[in-house]
Amino acid sequence: MQLHELKGNPGSRKSPKRVGRGTSSGHGKTSTRGHKGQWARSGGGVRPGFEGGQNPLFKRLPKRGFSNEPFKKEYAVVNLESLNDFAEGTIITPELLRQHRIVRKVLDGVKILGTGELTVKLTVHAHAFSNSAKEKIEAAGGTVEVI
Repeated sequence: MQLHELKGNPGSRKSPKRVGRGTSSGHGKTSTRGHKGQWARSGGGVRPGFEGGQNPLFKRLPKRGFSNEPFKKEYAVVNLESLNDFAEGTIITPELLRQHRIVRKVLDGVKILGTGELTVKLTVHAHAFSNSAKEKIEAAGGTVEVI
């Protein structure tokens, strides 16, 4: 027996309701939508959570807490290992990282993370650094400067 030879049990597969295929089908003309009204129109219906004009549940429930979402900073992150491409003594800035396409967008700033090893001595200007990145840059003889 092969997978393509398997068949469903009798009655387990129901043929779909074919609407809008003429009056003799029993689902023609209005295509089971009735006459006029909100649900008869294309794109008709109500948005999720709408309760017919009654004050909906999400409005009735008390709101608690605070969301920092609108205020959070989103950094463009750069791993240390990607800074090894630069020559020794280079001053790394967010603009330089954009030119070399290490960073696509600066967003709220550039953050240097400590993934990988740094083998060249660099001066790095960025908006934020992880502690491990700071240590590794200074261990390689470079300097860290927060913008």
